[in-house]
Amino acid sequence: MIYLDEAAAAAPKPEVLEAMWPYLTTGFANPASRHDPGLAAEDALERARRRVAEHLGARPAEIIFTSGGTESDNAAVKGIALAAPRGRHVLVSAAEHPAVLESAQWLRRFGFEVEQIPVDAEGVVAAEALDQALRPDTTLVSIQTANGEVGTVQDIPALSAVTSRHGVPFHTDAVQAGGAVHFGVSGRLDVGELGVQALSLAGHKLGTPKGVGVLYLRRRTPFEPLVHGGGQQRGHRSGTENVAGAVGMAVALDVAAGYEVPAWRRRRDEFIAGIEQAVPGAHLTGRRDPRLPGHTSFVFEGRSGESLLLDLQQQGVVCSAGSACAAGNNEPSPVLLAMGYSADQAQTAVRFTFGPETPRDHLQRTVEILSEAVPAVP
Repeated sequence: MIYLDEAAAAAPKPEVLEAMWPYLTTGFANPASRHDPGLAAEDALERARRRVAEHLGARPAEIIFTSGGTESDNAAVKGIALAAPRGRHVLVSAAEHPAVLESAQWLRRFGFEVEQIPVDAEGVVAAEALDQALRPDTTLVSIQTANGEVGTVQDIPALSAVTSRHGVPFHTDAVQAGGAVHFGVSGRLDVGELGVQALSLAGHKLGTPKGVGVLYLRRRTPFEPLVHGGGQQRGHRSGTENVAGAVGMAVALDVAAGYEVPAWRRRRDEFIAGIEQAVPGAHLTGRRDPRLPGHTSFVFEGRSGESLLLDLQQQGVVCSAGSACAAGNNEPSPVLLAMGYSADQAQTAVRFTFGPETPRDHLQRTVEILSEAVPAVP
């Protein structure tokens, strides 16, 4: 099998599973318990929190462990907006993940007005467009770091600089960017260099089992928790913590810090060039640069995306038509529509995403299969 759907889920890393195993077996105690096993679990949890904080350039108290990217996005959008430091106007980009878009729409029942900032043909949000959309009553802006469907990376430092001038909190969904996108001089996804008040991550994009995520929440950012109960994690997210998942998240970020991102980008560019040469009707979607290092996405004239996926799978190539959260939905991608593609063009979209360890011959074989599966365009 040639697995090219890493944007949906990466294979769990052996180092991650090994680190998690003790806390799924002998170290299973509740970290809130005051006996020795509970204290040992709490120590593991807090060590993981400190390690995640180091990777993000944050303070440990600013790290909240969640069940995944969707919860982190929901908590950030709803939690910051409901704290209402300024008003009831929320801005999101037109290319956001449904976890952000639907969280924003949910706020309408509390009297919020939700406005979408347009993106250009490459899926980019212009700083000028954001500046024009901001209002005195804007209480939150949420723009993703990188788009999982088309691979476009936003200039988050430039966008957050705009909101900072207006005193508006900025959240970024960095689920697709963890371990793959670096800004500034730190060589990591640094919240200080990004200039954001909140950031979301998901472990299963980095090599943990599904079910663990992170929300970075800058201290003193107004926040209304969504989950109430025992007051764990400083009251920001009640519930017995997933100690094994937190440990796995920290180790997954350790592994990701060692990725050779420039080499990963070069293999991506070779793959894109190979497809464009072999399949004349292939049109790259999203920004060429900056772009997620293991991400390629195309619309293929003359082929339905869903039927092409079936043909590829019969040849042993596993990929997707876009976001895994939209699988089974026959409607054209809202992201591609927002970028100006027609509904018919959007229905031909296919996404190929791969990790830094994906064999080069898997990519070459995929190009060969595509050249045979997609008809020549007259």
